[in-house]
Parts: sequence; C-alpha cells; structure tokens
Amino acid sequence: MRYRIGSFILLIYILVGIYVAWVYDYLTPGILRSIAEALLSIFLWFLVLLGVDLHLGK
Repeated sequence: MRYRIGSFILLIYILVGIYVAWVYDYLTPGILRSIAEALLSIFLWFLVLLGVDLHLGK
C-alpha cells in the first residue's frame, strides 16, 4: 500500500513540475517535438538503420 501512495505522490510531483515548466516557458512545443523524435529514434532504432525518417512535422 505504501508503494502505491509513494508512486502516486511522485506522479503528482512530476505532473506539477511539467505544468510549472510549461507556464514559465521552459518547455515549448519545439522542445517537446525534439524529445519525442529522440525517444522514437531510441526505441525504434532498427527503423532508423533501415532509413525510416522519424522526424515529426517535417
């Protein structure tokens, strides 16, 4: 039970941090797009080796 409460508090902490970063312009759509492209290329690296373009919005 403690594990669930701790996980929930951590999730709330992260979500509030993301919101504050968004409001104060530390996170922008351009940064989020770059992070998404990087995560796609990390998890789908074999497609990158096959020549698939994982750039978003281009």
